[in-house]
Amino acid sequence: MPQRRAITGRSQEPRARFAEELRLLREERHLTFRALAAQVGWDPTLFSKMEKGQSLGGPETVVALDTFYGTGDKLLTLWELAKADPTQFKERYRQYMSLEAVALSMWHYGGSVLHGLLQTREYALELLATGGLTHNEVEQQADARMDRQSLLDGECASPFRVILSEAALRNSLQDAQMWRRQLEHLVMLSERPNITFYVLPFGAGLHGLMDTAVTFLRLPDGRTVAYVETVVSGELIEEAGPVEDLQRRYDAIRDAVMDPAASRKFILQMLEEAPCEPST
Repeated sequence: MPQRRAITGRSQEPRARFAEELRLLREERHLTFRALAAQVGWDPTLFSKMEKGQSLGGPETVVALDTFYGTGDKLLTLWELAKADPTQFKERYRQYMSLEAVALSMWHYGGSVLHGLLQTREYALELLATGGLTHNEVEQQADARMDRQSLLDGECASPFRVILSEAALRNSLQDAQMWRRQLEHLVMLSERPNITFYVLPFGAGLHGLMDTAVTFLRLPDGRTVAYVETVVSGELIEEAGPVEDLQRRYDAIRDAVMDPAASRKFILQMLEEAPCEPST
């Protein structure tokens, strides 16, 4: 049976519905993006991207629009629905990967999991299998992850600076030999001139990016964007203010890490201590 169209004629897909409501409210007041920005703040290009569905903006922006338009918390409610829409996770990830491919440099903090560009295929398969995917989906995503790793190859590969939490280095695979190969892979990567590892030890304590993975990309147009990921969602952040806040949190962590030489030594020590026989 075909889907019924909404009586209002408006989109029922959360992100499109949010974008459409933004456009209608602005057009009802005969405002240009520049005029709206003059009244509310923020860059006019952000409002353009929000109406095109290219960005959701941040909660502060949406609350300011609700206040300006006198719509109570209507826009914030639509924003929350759009942000929570599971169909948007893949789209945001695709946007991130397109930017990752052209980034001039990358830096990352990964919490308890290794970044996809650092994973062996065995690690990727075991990690992806925990997410409720089918066997074929796990295989396809692992293959795609391995293909992405070509970004780190070659003399012109972009610099990649990674803070490895001790938690990520101790969350081993079930098979001991597979885990040794992952540690060996990290040691091999640490020898590349474009890759720098910094280990964040348990002793560093609590910090501002607990249970969060964040990757910063410096783009050819001079912008820096951030991709923040949890176990169930991901968000590409392009607004300067939120990106700067994440950078401050990252910088605070960086003050507590081991230097590259000590970090490499730490990984080598873990490799020496790793069991040689398969786990039972």
